[in-house]
Amino acid sequence: MSTLASELRPAGADLPAVALLQTALAPVVCVGMLGAAMLAHGEPFAARYSGLALIAFFLSLQVFGALPLANGAGPRPLFGPASRLAVRWAAVVGILLFLGFLTKLSGLYSRKVMLTWFALTPFALHIAQEFACRLLPRLAIGAARTRVIVGANGLAHELARRIAEDPCLGEVKGFFDDAAPGQERASGRLPLLGGLQDVPDYVKRHGVNLVYIALPTTADPKVRRLLERLRDTTASVYFVPDTLAVDLIQPRIESIGGIPAIALCETPLYGVNVAIKRGMDLAIASAALVLVLPLMAAIAAAVKLGSPGPVLFKQRRYGLDGREIVVYKFRSMTVCEDGARLAQAKRGDARVTAFGALLRRFSLDELPQLINVLEGTMSLVGPRPHAVAHNEQYRRLIRGYMVRHKVKPGITGWAQVNGLRGETDGVDKMRRRIEFDLDYLRHWSLPLDLWILFRTAFVVLKDPNAY
Repeated sequence: MSTLASELRPAGADLPAVALLQTALAPVVCVGMLGAAMLAHGEPFAARYSGLALIAFFLSLQVFGALPLANGAGPRPLFGPASRLAVRWAAVVGILLFLGFLTKLSGLYSRKVMLTWFALTPFALHIAQEFACRLLPRLAIGAARTRVIVGANGLAHELARRIAEDPCLGEVKGFFDDAAPGQERASGRLPLLGGLQDVPDYVKRHGVNLVYIALPTTADPKVRRLLERLRDTTASVYFVPDTLAVDLIQPRIESIGGIPAIALCETPLYGVNVAIKRGMDLAIASAALVLVLPLMAAIAAAVKLGSPGPVLFKQRRYGLDGREIVVYKFRSMTVCEDGARLAQAKRGDARVTAFGALLRRFSLDELPQLINVLEGTMSLVGPRPHAVAHNEQYRRLIRGYMVRHKVKPGITGWAQVNGLRGETDGVDKMRRRIEFDLDYLRHWSLPLDLWILFRTAFVVLKDPNAY
């Protein structure tokens, strides 16, 4: 279930120290293990290691994010958390090695120190996470805070369930609602403690610390009266907006001149994320272009000699924020269509040249899009750009279609590595592709981009949908 509660922890639940621990744990451990490896091998602390530590800190901050430190309501798998940490650390190591290769600075560092650091850090991360999981409930004052929820609807019960899953969030005593007691009590494990008029007295009598209001604050005069009466208590009061029916994309809370605003649909690429993704695009695209330049020259000659027409096919497509861009491809057809009506390439399409069929089979016709990446109109990974004519067709048929343009289009994408490459010969196929595109926006991370790039190599070699 995609809800705001799943992306943003309940208001008042996190202490600053807890949030800081979750965010800083992985970067601090990674940098600390580098220092430990240097001490173990007698390596002196030099400026080059300080620079490496700084890069590793910010990379780890991005790749690991806020580590989950709650044990949850049920048993945790023994190897699940450790394997996830190892994958993320492998992504950090891979990026560091790639940067060392590009800058030719890897020879400045002790191989013994690097190997020790790379090998032992995943174990240190796992131990630190397990220790923090046991220490956190003692540090979290929130575990001693009692709560009640005003409202007994689906949102209220979902909120209660999320709180119960985290030992740091304390205890929910029950619900308050003016609906029929028997009906509401049957819909959840927690009791119905009374109606809205009973909330202030219960809060005072039982020393309740937090009151969550899971009802519209303006639709019911009774809610307004309740808010006025709660001012005579010491309880903290939070409003929980109902977002259960909304398909959220990167939800977060911002303050605009002191007025809270909830983002229901936003790009995942803001702040430092933009610089990180752009840096990855520039580094990998530049290296790839140098490596494949001889191949591209050979392909260009073969296209020119194989059939009349230009070497490059340029087509208008939609880029970031729905702005038109020009996408480059090696021409693989006898036509260069870019009008209001376009027919997608089909299996055995007569418009595809003999050499063009080979290019399309292994996606070699997409290589010039590395230039698009360097220009900044595309990214290595993102939703695949569709022709303007197809965009205008499907945006009217598929709900949320244009949301995919909250990020730059990519040479490869989450939909393509999940079997949705090639022709979309119906609305259902396109709808499935859009679902994967939106899922990419919800869960974007640097490791996900690297995983998609890795999987793309295997998809290109064996995908039967490329023609």
